[in-house]
Amino acid sequence: MKIDGDRVFLSKVTSDDLDFVCELETNTGIWLFEEQVESDKGTVRGKYLEQMNSTSQYNFVITKEADGKSIPVGLAQIWSYSEHRKSWELGFAIIPEFQGHGYGLEAINLLLDFSFHQLGAHKVVGMCNCHNMKSMNLMEKLGMRREGTFKEELMWKGQWVDQYFYAILDTEYIKKANTSL
Repeated sequence: MKIDGDRVFLSKVTSDDLDFVCELETNTGIWLFEEQVESDKGTVRGKYLEQMNSTSQYNFVITKEADGKSIPVGLAQIWSYSEHRKSWELGFAIIPEFQGHGYGLEAINLLLDFSFHQLGAHKVVGMCNCHNMKSMNLMEKLGMRREGTFKEELMWKGQWVDQYFYAILDTEYIKKANTSL
């Protein structure tokens, strides 16, 4: 499965992508705001192999084209958050050298479009550490709003910190997409 954008495309993770995914998932420099980062590439590989045929978890490599080459720049994910409520949760990571160029914004917009138009999502949520300004800014640029704060939810750098809960409804996303045409 491939989802094309203007500057990036999303391709569903395959076994050919697992070396890249394992490097990304175990790189502590990418996951600066997470409570913990998996260090065992075998564990990461097993998790992604198990999820490859899932209909409740979709993992995509974010790729850009440059000089006729496909260059992976990150990972975008969506998984069922509450099946009976048609809610999905998203996650994403962009390799630091590719941050700040709009690749994440475009990729997550493609992921939202996929979620609402292909998966029939009613609501998509995203959560982040209260110190993760880049993640907050990206979700807000996409029209997601902060719906709540989970007080002292995460143990991060030896202290309890808040986690922010963002969301966007299908009607809000479609309205935003129609006004930007």
